[in-house]
Amino acid sequence: MFTKILIANRGEIACRIIKTAKRMGIATVAVYSDADANALHVTLADEAVHIGGSAATDSYLLSERVIEAAQQTGAQAVHPGYGFLSENPEFAEKLVKAGLVFIGPSADAIRKMGLKDQAKHLMEEAGVPVVPGYHGVEQGACFLADEAAKIGYPVLIKARAGGGGKGMRLVEKADDFKAALGSAQREGKASFGDAHVLIEKYITAPRHIEVQVFGDSHGNIVHLFERDCSLQRRHQKVIEEAPAPDMPTDVRAAMTMAATRAAAEINYEGAGTIEFIVDGSGPLHTDGFWFMEMNTRLQVEHPVTEAITGQDLVEWQLRVAAGEPLPVLQDQLVINGHAFEARIYAEDPQNDFMPAPGTLSDVRFGAGCRVDTGVQTGDKVSPFYDPMIAKLISHEATRNDALTRLRQGLNETICTGTQTNLTFLARLCADEDFSQGRLDTGLIGRKGDCLMQSTTPSPFAVLVGALLANGIDPQQERLGWQLWGKTQQALGLSGINGSLQFEGDCRFTLILEDGAHVFEGVTYHNGQVSALSGIKNLIALVSHTGNSVMVKQDGEQFDFHAVDPLDVSATEGGNADCVFAPMTGIVSIVHVASGDTVQKGDALLVLEAMKMEHVMLAPRDGVIADVMCKASSAVDEGNQLVVLQEVAE
Repeated sequence: MFTKILIANRGEIACRIIKTAKRMGIATVAVYSDADANALHVTLADEAVHIGGSAATDSYLLSERVIEAAQQTGAQAVHPGYGFLSENPEFAEKLVKAGLVFIGPSADAIRKMGLKDQAKHLMEEAGVPVVPGYHGVEQGACFLADEAAKIGYPVLIKARAGGGGKGMRLVEKADDFKAALGSAQREGKASFGDAHVLIEKYITAPRHIEVQVFGDSHGNIVHLFERDCSLQRRHQKVIEEAPAPDMPTDVRAAMTMAATRAAAEINYEGAGTIEFIVDGSGPLHTDGFWFMEMNTRLQVEHPVTEAITGQDLVEWQLRVAAGEPLPVLQDQLVINGHAFEARIYAEDPQNDFMPAPGTLSDVRFGAGCRVDTGVQTGDKVSPFYDPMIAKLISHEATRNDALTRLRQGLNETICTGTQTNLTFLARLCADEDFSQGRLDTGLIGRKGDCLMQSTTPSPFAVLVGALLANGIDPQQERLGWQLWGKTQQALGLSGINGSLQFEGDCRFTLILEDGAHVFEGVTYHNGQVSALSGIKNLIALVSHTGNSVMVKQDGEQFDFHAVDPLDVSATEGGNADCVFAPMTGIVSIVHVASGDTVQKGDALLVLEAMKMEHVMLAPRDGVIADVMCKASSAVDEGNQLVVLQEVAE
């Protein structure tokens, strides 16, 4: 077994690998960029080496720097995690030439399965069913448009070197094809250095079910059952579970057999995942699934497989890479219970899930769930990388109990300082269709309005916000005491009208437009406010910074701010004459120039952040007065990008 390994990654997965390595007595070396100098994975590792600038292309994607760091520190092997260099066959070959072990499959296996078009041809030869589509070398826009028409809309454009939903576009009609193609090609080039795409028939009501496979150098290949990853937004997974709900025994047998056949076809060693697109329009059946792609690495969602099998897949990776046989064989693997994983991201669900970089002012995770994270309070979610904050994993005997546990963990999790998807995840867990196991990849899209709509804060949440934003301790003796009558004051909350009456003995009356609300026994302790309203016991979690308060009740999160009478800007309104950057990023394309006439909804420019493209649209009809950015320029959140001429009165 190795005595020291280097982890060529960052964030949550680097911390995850360090945890297992330490348990096994293996020393770890972290690498880091300028942006990650104070990151959690750097502090957890035994050693850390700086490898370059903040952008991944200046650090984590520089194979030579990583290899130099491994040689400099005496590491014997390199674990790539996922993303970055994890599926780069040239990197695997360079490690071997440098006398280091790549903790993953052979470069040959990565090449065979790394490009989606080549992998599909290989699977067809192996007798594994594949999705109908075009997987050829011709990449002309007109040619691909013709192929899409032959396949029949809707179609999926997919970067052949892609993953994580990057470089993927759903096209529902021919008029949208060329614009979607250009966007997918640019995103594929930016994320993977490869603009080549393939076209596939889009399966209506599809489910995304994948099988975890594992091979060793002794000829053993096993599967560790399946995961359902159908809950997705913008083709990126949100909540995963294992095993798949309503999976018939014969379908599981057929699917896992196809997966192990695929792995055996390329003499696979290490952790891999065979992904299938599955017909979810009715009950699952043995001829209703098709090979989609193989990920030749550890998956983000691997913890749910670990939960139901009781195995540590990172330990398996280390043992197999060291030449050992698989720890167990197929007949020793059984499914135990049910598990879910929810991905907590710094993003704004109400704004098309745009990434929301920022500094995390308060991070607290709910009890009862496994937490895999790479951040802590005070850390910054950088615009240079994936915006994941953490993964929350629940495991119980039944699906219903595991989902209840996950919902509770999400409701108890606090993350402030930037926008997150926590409320969205909590609502998703409470969705009736998802709760009953009725899911497909379009569920989030269909229910977007319900899952992402703004919610009016409850009277109790308003009470908590008013008390804490104004620095009022509800348990303070003689609070609000006066000689005659009862003390009453305005709420003092931005955007909320009402007043608060102090009754004494931790009792308050909140007066809003809909009437009076009485709360008794109001207490504030360890970041939690509790009260009694009639016969109901109410509890809210809070995070208090300055005159701002985040209140979380029953999974819903509300932000309150005390009114500052000296802050004139608080009363200023906006207008539709300017387009501002919604996040820090790079302007990749500018479509307009000064003097151009535009209509509401026209594309003005493309902003790239965290390797995802975001099209900025005209807020109204008008004439462009000024373009205050250019292609390839870096912009910060809030920067003015485009100005429209003022409308004459």
